[in-house]
Amino acid sequence: MDKKSFGKKPNKTPGNKKNYRNIGFIAFLVLFGIIIFSTAGQSPELEEVPLSEVVQRANRGDISRIEITGNELLVTESGEEEPSIESIKEEGTIYEQGLNGDVEGLVVDPQSESSTGTIFANIGISLLPVLIIGALILFMLRSAQGQGNQAMSFGKSKAKLYGSDKEKVTFDDIAGSDEAKQDLEEVVEFLKFPKKFEALGAKIPKGVLLVGPPGTGKTLLSRAVAGEAKVPFFSISGSEFVEMFVGVGASRVRDLFSKAKKNSPCIIFIDEIDAVGRRRGSGMGGGHDEREQTLNQILVEMDGFEQGTNVIVLAATNRADVLDPALLRPGRFDRRVNIILPDRKDREAILKVHFKNKPVEPDVDLSALAAKTAGTSGADLQNIANESSIVAARNNHKKVSATDITEAFEKVAIGPERRNKIMNDHEKELTAYHEAGHAVVGHVLPDSDMVHKVTIIPRGGTGGVTWFIPPEDKSYHSIIEYKDVLARMLGGRVAEEVMYGSDRVTTGAGSDLQKAAELARDMIINQGMGKKLRDQVFHVEEGTMMDRMVHEKQYSEETAKMIDEEVETLVTEAARRARAVIKENTKKLEELKDALVEKETIDADEVIKILEGSKMPKSASLY
Repeated sequence: MDKKSFGKKPNKTPGNKKNYRNIGFIAFLVLFGIIIFSTAGQSPELEEVPLSEVVQRANRGDISRIEITGNELLVTESGEEEPSIESIKEEGTIYEQGLNGDVEGLVVDPQSESSTGTIFANIGISLLPVLIIGALILFMLRSAQGQGNQAMSFGKSKAKLYGSDKEKVTFDDIAGSDEAKQDLEEVVEFLKFPKKFEALGAKIPKGVLLVGPPGTGKTLLSRAVAGEAKVPFFSISGSEFVEMFVGVGASRVRDLFSKAKKNSPCIIFIDEIDAVGRRRGSGMGGGHDEREQTLNQILVEMDGFEQGTNVIVLAATNRADVLDPALLRPGRFDRRVNIILPDRKDREAILKVHFKNKPVEPDVDLSALAAKTAGTSGADLQNIANESSIVAARNNHKKVSATDITEAFEKVAIGPERRNKIMNDHEKELTAYHEAGHAVVGHVLPDSDMVHKVTIIPRGGTGGVTWFIPPEDKSYHSIIEYKDVLARMLGGRVAEEVMYGSDRVTTGAGSDLQKAAELARDMIINQGMGKKLRDQVFHVEEGTMMDRMVHEKQYSEETAKMIDEEVETLVTEAARRARAVIKENTKKLEELKDALVEKETIDADEVIKILEGSKMPKSASLY
């Protein structure tokens, strides 16, 4: 079947409908013209004269011709070629009304009376209202038919078909994700050589679930599977199944799978499947909920595939924990491919792909950029590469330089600079103390990350930024590391307190305090890192508000009080350690503050040079 003509009906095109409308409009104008022409009557240029005067003038020889049609007379005067007078006679002949029969040069021409014009005029006048009413009824019927067709099309799938006529994406176009690509290569083998596996009794997997954070390339990998296998690729979002009317989503599922079977071997890709695949029974509509009806139909269609149809369902989500268990069982989604954030090697490979077609200066070091972008996704790296080109163009550079890339990276990571915001001298000094406090505490504590940059220029929604970057990728974090991070977060507030007094602290630390509280609570509830509640976790429902209202807490009020006490202990301890570091290194704090006031932005090398010789007080130690 030709993919380009799939689902099309060439006989019903908008052009044909437009031609029909033009023909009808022209016919209406012709009919209207006939009616006007038929009812126009005689020319208004003829002079109306009484019959007695016509007879007198004819008897005098002033008239050369009289045409008689019924009781109507058309009179041509002597010396004229066309009639110029009209009149009406009474019953009987014109001779009976006084005309002499022996007038020399007078021609009396009786005409047979024709009723054709009158008939046409009467018919036209009679048909005109009927045609107008008929046209209105036809327009209303067409409108109703269009709405009916639209209503019937609710049940049609909105999936987009990407076949051989589209640009292909292959695994070679995707950097990183080597483990995920290896798992998906087997799916390609199934689609290319199904008999090879069927000969050994292997069944083709019906579904593959791609799970990973946003921006890690789940959709791109699915396109690559279709490109490698060279098969049609039906793409649809989970939200496109859901409509206001119950049953529409299920109808679209049936239509989608029916099209897929006709185009097999092929791939169905459902993006964000959690929109319809959430656990059943949690909605307010029970079994009649539209989303659950759609999910039920997906379950039936996936489990109802005949062997040999060679249709594989790929689905992507970043919330696999909320999916219905029936959707995840073998026989539906047989495989689960976890796509994680790229490590340093993969980030460098991804950056090379995105910078491949960009003119860059020789001093650009993508390996150094990959080292600084720990925790970013492939989409973030693509954004950094694009922003680099934008910055270079704005600076009128012919090639992308290392400075352009650094500026773009900082803009994406911590927000754009807001140099238009004006601060007075006191606010500038306060901000410098605050950011210097973060830097001093983070530099002194042994398990904190390294300082990358300190600035008092407002960026994004902050008044200043102290930026820490880990020296290498980390998969696990210890209690000591988290406690150093907590102390580092509170370093800005503590620096304000030490330098200005406890009653002079400002709202500048609001975001720091919120993040510190969230980290401390996560340590206690999810990581089991408390003292009294060590090695215990307390699940908190993260679903919808209705889920949180329905599900009870998994712990008592006494345990909740202990959790609050543990969180308070961690935050208090972090503030005490930060205070000890700040008081021990007040001189270094002043030096860093002065440098920030003067330069506004300080890089890592200069920060390390200023803080050289700073001391770790014994009171800040955890032992």
